[in-house]
Amino acid sequence: MKRIAIVEDERFMREELSDLLKKAGYAVDEITVFDDVAGQLLSCAPDLILLDLNLPGESGFSLCRTLKRQSSVPVLVLRADEYLTKPCRGERLLARIRNVLKRFEGRGNLLEGTGYLLDRQTYTLYIQGRSVLLPKNQGKLLEVFLLHGGETVPKEELCLALWGTTEYIDENALQVNLTRMKKTMAGLGMAQQIVPMRGVGYRLVAKEDGNEA
Repeated sequence: MKRIAIVEDERFMREELSDLLKKAGYAVDEITVFDDVAGQLLSCAPDLILLDLNLPGESGFSLCRTLKRQSSVPVLVLRADEYLTKPCRGERLLARIRNVLKRFEGRGNLLEGTGYLLDRQTYTLYIQGRSVLLPKNQGKLLEVFLLHGGETVPKEELCLALWGTTEYIDENALQVNLTRMKKTMAGLGMAQQIVPMRGVGYRLVAKEDGNEA
């Protein structure tokens, strides 16, 4: 039996989720004390964590960072519409859970940026309480930038992420994809931006650390 941990501070929402999961045949651990949440989760060793980002004390973003350093358990960020008790909403959530457990068991799938999370499997961006599904190429670009942790990403590696080859670099095509990514980031009010490192590649930096490219 798969075990799912619920990290949700609203009692009603937590109980609704727990009941839904138990009826679907999952073992459930509910986090009700929000001190050392990471320690509690590591102790119960769930197969999946359902996480509300707005928590008392340590934020959901910080909790994800802590968990990633110590565990590869997948984390599924809860969206507001999944709290509704309508049957179709519950079925949608259960379908997402089944999909994650089937495809990503034992693997962490969230990358953290400044004020947002990226699901590297679906390229869903979680920011300011909402979720945005990025176009595939934009998701690939953001993923590779986040994996480099603020270091410069060579053009060759960006091309490899986008097209699976380093045999040639299509500067125009690369620029088109980067421009679209920059526009999306600006439109979402993200606190990071992509800047060029002349002759080398590109970096993802805080806006105050670099000029607009």
